[in-house]
Amino acid sequence: MAEWDIRKLQILRTLREEGTVTATAEALRMTPSAVSQQLSNLARQLGVPLLEAHGRRVRLTSAARLVLRHAEAVFEQLERADAELAAYVRGEAGQVRVGAFSTAVPALVVPAVRALRESAPGVSVRVREAEAAEAYDLLAAGEVDLALSLAAHAPTARDPRFHVAPLLADPLDVALPRDHPLAGAPVLRLADLAGEPWIFGGSGPWADITRTACETAGFSPVQGHAASGWTAILAMVEAGMGVALVPRMAAVRGPSAVAMRELTEDRPVRHVVTAVRRGAQGAPPVRRVLDALRKARPAPG
Repeated sequence: MAEWDIRKLQILRTLREEGTVTATAEALRMTPSAVSQQLSNLARQLGVPLLEAHGRRVRLTSAARLVLRHAEAVFEQLERADAELAAYVRGEAGQVRVGAFSTAVPALVVPAVRALRESAPGVSVRVREAEAAEAYDLLAAGEVDLALSLAAHAPTARDPRFHVAPLLADPLDVALPRDHPLAGAPVLRLADLAGEPWIFGGSGPWADITRTACETAGFSPVQGHAASGWTAILAMVEAGMGVALVPRMAAVRGPSAVAMRELTEDRPVRHVVTAVRRGAQGAPPVRRVLDALRKARPAPG
């Protein structure tokens, strides 16, 4: 296969436009001998004559014109590449693969993607739902570029692989049966529900968050039932089978027989973080997505 040299092709292209070696040298700020040498080298690389004598000047051969016809497509593609690369550097183009836990997708990722369509339509976001703890495995494997997770599952600051930053503190509300004696209490503390059966998953991040919140309030929750989906959890709350903590960011709308109450004291929160591979936080498209996620944060409740 012939050896194509972009710089030398540009010299040949300029010669076609300028007409003489001297004019070409002036346009490219080269010496005439350097122009002639570069074109001789190109002819040798391609294996075809590119110039022929025409009186006291030279002109392009048919082979040279064929070469330039194909080279024009290359130059056009390089111009597109330059433009896209410049957009990438400005953070206006590029693809970012985002891994996020279930409640973060509608509450944070979707609003961020919508905003990016307006502010940076060249930034493409691919979303992958993943458990909070799984996000770091996906990052390490190079399967996502940015992860939304929970601080409880973040690696330690000594882990050299990741750069982790706080994003928001998501308040936890409590779901009670509508006819519960405390459903309409003017003040509700988590400790007031110490004697209730609690509904949460048997394992995983939500079980850990529920236990930690209750233990911080001074009691260990008695797990009455195990469930991980909000539909199942709220159906059991409605039936009077127990109470449950619900993240504010989940924007869960329970049945009419369920009261969603904000805790007035010792309000527990779960801390949401962003994570990227260390060093990648400065990549312009990633920075754009991080900025959009910060702007998508709900106002503190």
